[in-house]
Formats: sequence, structure tokens, C-alpha cells
Amino acid sequence: MKWTYNIYIGVLAIGMLASCQPTKDYHHLDIASQELYRDTKEGDTLSIGMMPWQSLFKDEQLQNLISEGIENNLDLKMGIERLHIAESMLKQSKAAFLPDLNIGGGVKRSRLSYPQGFGFVKNATQYDVFANTSWEIDIWGKLASSKRAAYYRLLQSEAGQKAVQTQIVAQIAEYYYQLLALDQQQEIIEKTIANREVDVTTMQKLKESNVVTGAAVVQSEANYYDAEATLPGVKRQIREVENALSILLGKTVGTIERNSLTGQVLPVDPTIGIPAHLLKNRPDVMAAEFELAAYFEDVNVAKRAFYPSLTITGGAGFSSYEFKDWFTSTGLFANIAGGLLQPVFNKRLNKTRLEVAKASYQEKAYNFQKAMLVAGQEVSDALYAYEMAAEQLTKREQQVEKLALAVDYTKKLLVYHSSTNYTDVLTSEQAHLYAQLAQANDKLLEWQSIIKLYKALGGGWRQ
Repeated sequence: MKWTYNIYIGVLAIGMLASCQPTKDYHHLDIASQELYRDTKEGDTLSIGMMPWQSLFKDEQLQNLISEGIENNLDLKMGIERLHIAESMLKQSKAAFLPDLNIGGGVKRSRLSYPQGFGFVKNATQYDVFANTSWEIDIWGKLASSKRAAYYRLLQSEAGQKAVQTQIVAQIAEYYYQLLALDQQQEIIEKTIANREVDVTTMQKLKESNVVTGAAVVQSEANYYDAEATLPGVKRQIREVENALSILLGKTVGTIERNSLTGQVLPVDPTIGIPAHLLKNRPDVMAAEFELAAYFEDVNVAKRAFYPSLTITGGAGFSSYEFKDWFTSTGLFANIAGGLLQPVFNKRLNKTRLEVAKASYQEKAYNFQKAMLVAGQEVSDALYAYEMAAEQLTKREQQVEKLALAVDYTKKLLVYHSSTNYTDVLTSEQAHLYAQLAQANDKLLEWQSIIKLYKALGGGWRQ
């Protein structure tokens, strides 16, 4: 068995030599140190993106809808299946370290020619049972790099699943507040219709008293129908948003239970933290970095394809022409072999694979850098939008207040002062209605800005 001993010594020597080979580990690119946020001062290191969505959205109806969406959304369910695929690929990469093992057996009946049987044997039956194995020893770390690449892709899939959840949470919240704003607009229009119906009756009585002309009556009726014509459009929007939200919840379209926009409390002074938080909290940025790390390991695999591979093979079994001798020492056979395979000329396959791997890695490095820059832009845009929405809402409230006074004044002047006609009343009423509708939109814009900021900071996947 001296030859077997020599094989073991040779394998051990090669393994020790390979253990001395340096391996390159992935180190993430330092991009977060750049000024990703525009016109922001150093402040609180906490970020609303790290808050669980239950802490940001206090409305119980909205919380119920988000919980239902996370449980039933079809995009999230598809993401879970992608996670299962990535997990299977990781298990496969781990199994690559193990040897192959195959077993087989058979019975062969042969009719021998005269030379084969030496004239004595015409028929022969051969009984075989065998097992063979093959094991590639990972002396250069190629299989280890493949395993790490599969692991990074699993992490990428997990981060991608979190990214889908952040989108689902943000979209459900945005649809919900759209419904609340549309409900408020519908309420405003219905009250306006009721008021203008009273105006028509009032104008008719004033005409009978010769205070106004028939033109004023007709204008008041047109003003009434103008408000009525606005209502169907709002109802249509409500139905469309309810249907879209139902699809997000993974159910057939239907009515959505909800509260009112009045009483909804915005978070006070939302904080954005520091850019480095995006690497730890924003799932799409994390996914981009995990993808980059996987391609880094692909480069390592391509480099190590140039090195020789060491494979140990072996086999054993029983073979006999007599069934009674099948599992006896006389029928036993066995073999073991070790071999090195060094690629020399394979039509440029390894070189092309390495060039493609390096180019792909560089592409993913640019993609990761772009993901960080886009994340910084989205945070900056959302924060500024929130600030402007708050300012816009304040101005709009002042406008609505003044227009309400204008409507009251013009109606009184129409009765008590001949210099005022119904055109003045009509103008002030229309301006007041549109300002009220715009005020509801401004409140929605404020909530949309908070939702976008929360999503831009990676919020929505933490429980």
C-alpha cells in the first residue's frame, strides 16, 4: 500500500501549498462619506427611516391595510419564491465541496465467439455491482468563492424582498391618504352644491322683489350646475384609487374602510440621519452592494480557473461470472487515482470569462454608486417637498379664510348695495370652492412628502 501512502502525502503537500495562497476579500466602496444630501446641516443621527411603520402611521385603519398588504400582496409572495431559489443555489454551492458518489449494478448475458471462449465456453453470465466517487479538492478557493457569491446573491434577494415591502407600505399609505383627500373634496363639493341650491332660491326671491335681474338668477343656476358637474369626477377618482389599493392588498376590487383627513397628525420635524444610514437601512442600496460583492467573487472564480484542478477518483465493487462468487473476495475490485488538470489552450475560454467577469464587476460598481446618488437625491427632494408643502398649506389656509369672507361680503353687498352684481358673487364663490379643493390637495401633498421621505430613507421593512 506504499503507492496509496504516496498519494496521500502528495495531496497533503498540495493542500499546504494552496493554504499559503493569498485570497482577496470584498471591501465595500466608500461612497456614503460624500455629501449625498443637499443643503442639510449636521443634525440628529436618528432617521425616521429606522422607525417601524406602525410608529409613523398612527391611523388604525391604515395599519390594518398595511398589515393585510404585507401578508397578501402578490409581489411580496413572488419575492418569497425568489428567496427560495436563492437559498437553493446557496445549498448547491455548499454541496460542491462534497465528493460525487454513484452506485450501479447489472447482469450481462453474452454469447461468446469461438476465439473468445477458446472453444470451451459458448455462453457467459457476468454479475456486477459497483460504486465510484470523484472529489475535486478546492486547493485554490474557487469553490469557496462560488459559495460566497451564492451567499451574497441570497442576501441580495433578501434585500430585494425588503425593498418590495418598502414600496408596498409607501404605496398603500399614499393611496390611503389620496382617498382621505378625495373624501374631503367630495364633502366640500356636496356642501357647495347645497349652498348654491339655496343661492338659486334666494336669487329667485330677490328677482321677485326687483333687487336683481333675471340674468342673476340664470347665473346662480349655472353656478349650481358647475358644482354638480365637478362631483362625478371626484367619485370616479375615489373608485379608481379604491380598486388600485385592493390590488395592492391582493384581493378583488371593493370598498376600502377608512377614516377622515381631519385629525390626521403628521410627525413633528422628521429627521433624515446621516448618509451612512442608507447603506444599512435602504434595501435597494443594500441589494446593489450585495450584487456588487457577488460579482467580485465571480472575478475570483474566473481568476482561479487558470489554476490546475486536483481531482481524486475511486471505485470499488464486485464482479463475477458465477452468482455464488459475486460477493466474495475473488470478485472484489477497487481503484483509486489522483490527477491534476492544468488548462493550456481552451479556445480563450478562461481569458474571456475573466474579462467578462471584470467588466461585469465594474458595471455593478457603477450601479452601486448610482444607487447611492439616486438615494441621496430622493431624500433631498422629499425633504424639500415636505418643507414647501407645509409652507404652501399655511398660505392656502389664509387664502381660504379670506375668500370665505369675500363670499360673505359680496352676498351682503348684492342685497344692500346696487353697485354689486351677481358676477362678483359668482367669482368669489368659484374662487372659494377651488381654494378649498386645493387645500385638501395641499394636505395630501404634505402627507405624500412624508411618505416619500420615509421610503427614500428605507423605511417600511422594520417591524
